[in-house]
Amino acid sequence: MDNNIRNITIIAHVDHGKTTLIDSLMKQSGSFRDNEVVDERLMDSGELEKERGITILAKPTSINWKDTRINIIDTPGHRDFAAEVERVLSLADGALLLVDSSEGVMPQTKFVLSKALKQGLKPIVVINKLDKTDQRADEVLNETFDLFVSLDANEEQLDFPVLYASGRSGWASKDVDGPRENLNPLLDLVLDHIKPSEFDKSKPFAMLSTLLYADNFLGRSLVGRISQGTAKANQQIKAINLKGEKVDEGRLTKIFRYEGTKKVPIEVGVAGDIVVIAGLEKANVADTICDLEVNEPIAATPIDPPTMSIKITVNSSPLAGTEGKKLTSTQIRDRLILEAQNNVGISFSENSNKDAFEISGRGELMLEILLTQMRREGFEMTVSPPKVLFKTDENSKKLEPIEEITMDLDEEYSSRIIDSMNRRKGKLVELKDTGKNKKRLIFQAPTRGLMGYTSRFLTLTKGTGVINRIFHSYGDFEGEMEGRRNGALISMDQGKAVAFSIFNLQARGEMFVTHNDPVYTGMIVGLAPKPGDMIINVMKGKKLTNMRTQGTDENIVLTPVRQMSIAEQLSILNTDEALEITPKSCRLRKAILDPNERKRNEKQNTAT
Repeated sequence: MDNNIRNITIIAHVDHGKTTLIDSLMKQSGSFRDNEVVDERLMDSGELEKERGITILAKPTSINWKDTRINIIDTPGHRDFAAEVERVLSLADGALLLVDSSEGVMPQTKFVLSKALKQGLKPIVVINKLDKTDQRADEVLNETFDLFVSLDANEEQLDFPVLYASGRSGWASKDVDGPRENLNPLLDLVLDHIKPSEFDKSKPFAMLSTLLYADNFLGRSLVGRISQGTAKANQQIKAINLKGEKVDEGRLTKIFRYEGTKKVPIEVGVAGDIVVIAGLEKANVADTICDLEVNEPIAATPIDPPTMSIKITVNSSPLAGTEGKKLTSTQIRDRLILEAQNNVGISFSENSNKDAFEISGRGELMLEILLTQMRREGFEMTVSPPKVLFKTDENSKKLEPIEEITMDLDEEYSSRIIDSMNRRKGKLVELKDTGKNKKRLIFQAPTRGLMGYTSRFLTLTKGTGVINRIFHSYGDFEGEMEGRRNGALISMDQGKAVAFSIFNLQARGEMFVTHNDPVYTGMIVGLAPKPGDMIINVMKGKKLTNMRTQGTDENIVLTPVRQMSIAEQLSILNTDEALEITPKSCRLRKAILDPNERKRNEKQNTAT
C-alpha cells in the first residue's frame, strides 16, 4: 500500500496558476461525474478567496492515477500566508514548482522554493501559461536554474525534470513545441520522479498535526500525514507538544481521507496517507497525535515570527451598534482567540482588563483578511494604526523587519519610483532591463515605510506597474521616518453631511464623505493638503430666503469619494487616530473624539 501513495505540494508565486492547474488535473483524472457541475478554481472554497482570486488557506485534495493515490496540497502564493506554506511542506514527498512563462521567477517563488529545498523535497519544474503571447519559456528556465543554484540546492535537486504546460487549457508537454493533448505527462512524471517516503507500519500510530479546521459537527479536525503505524477508528490517542508534554487525550472518533475535494470516512488510516481526524479538544498545529505508548514528539518546522501588529477594541464611536450585531469585547475576544488557534501565523495577546486585544501577523494583507472576515460576520470594532514589531540583538541593538520589493514597470516611471522609495529609506539592490522599455527594480526597505505603499505605487505608475513584496530579514533600525504629511479635516459636530457644505470645502482638501453620510465629532472627514489638523463643519446648509435669485442656482457637483481598502485606510492613520470598522462602513476618526480633551492630552504628552 505504501508504494501506492504519493504526496505532492504545488508551490508558486501568487497568481501563477496553481489552483487552475489542480482543477484541470481533477477533471482529467476522473474525479467528477460527466454531468457534475464544477466551479472554476474549485480549491478556492472561501468567499474571500473566490473574490480576490488568491489562496488563503492550504487545502489537500486527492486524485487516483494508475492505481496510485496522489494527494495534492494547494498552498497560498502570498507572502503573508507563508506560515501555511511552511507547515504543509512537511506533508509532502515532492513539490511541483510552477513558474509563469512570462513573469518568470518572482519573490514568492524564491521564498517557497527555499523552504521546500531545506525540507529535502524533490522538485518538478512546470513552466506554466505557455499559451501567453509574451511567453519566454527558455529564459524563464535559465532564471529558475540560477535560482536553484543561489538557494544551495543539492545535486539531486538540481537535476530537476521540466514540463511546459497550460493549466487553463489542460495540457503538459516535455518540449516547448511538443504535443498539447492532456496532463498525462505531468501525472506520469509525478509517479516516476517522486518516490514515496518509507514508513514503519509495525510501530504504534503517530502523526504530526499540520492543519486545523473547526467543524460544526465534528469539533476540531486535525489534518496530517501518518508517520508510523496505522490509525483505527475508536482507538485511544493523545496529543503531545514539541517538548513531549501531554496536552490532550481522548478517543479517535472519526478518520477521513480526501477523495477529490470531499472528505470520506474510513475505518483505518495507513502510514504515508494524509488523513483528517476528530476527537481531541485541545490539540493544536505542530502537536504530535499518537498512540498512548508513544512519548517522542515528531520534529516540526519552526514558523517565522510575526512582523506587524494592530490593537483591536470595542467600537466607541457615537454610531456604535447602528450597523453591526457583535459589539462586546467578549465576542471580539472569543473570535480572535479562535483565529489564533486556527491560524498559526497569527498571535493573540490582551491587556489586564481584557478589553484591548493585540493581534500580530506576517503582513498587512493577513491582518486585512482577518478584519474583513470579522466585518462580514457582523462585528463592530475600533482598530489602531499598525505597528512594526522591533527586535534587539545580543548587543542590545534595535532591529526592524526589512522587506524585499520587486517592481516591474515602464522605464518612464522608474525615476519617480526610485525617488519615492528613497523617502521610505529603501535601498536599490538591483536594476535590470526586461525588454520592451520595461525595467525590474529590486529594493530592500523597512516594513514601516511600506504600509499602504501599493496604492501609491499604482498611482505613480498609472496602474501599469506590478509590485511584489516579501519579508527579507531583520536589519538595523533605519532611524525615524516621516509620517503622513497631510493634516486631518475633522468634523465639529454630529449629524448628516450636506452637499452644499462639502462642495464649498472641496477646495480645502480631499473629502471622505458625501451627501447624507452620517458624521460625528472627532471623525476624520477628509485630508488637507498641508500639515496640521483642521476642524470643519460639513453639515452647514444653504441659507434660504424668500428672495428669488436672477437665473437658477448652479448645480452642485461633488468629487467622487475615493474607495479605499482597509489596508489603505490603516496605512494613512497617524498615531493619535483609529479606524472604526462596521459591517457597512469604515470610518477614520481621532482616538480621542473630544477636541478639548485632545488638546489637554497633547499638552500632557509635550510636558512629559
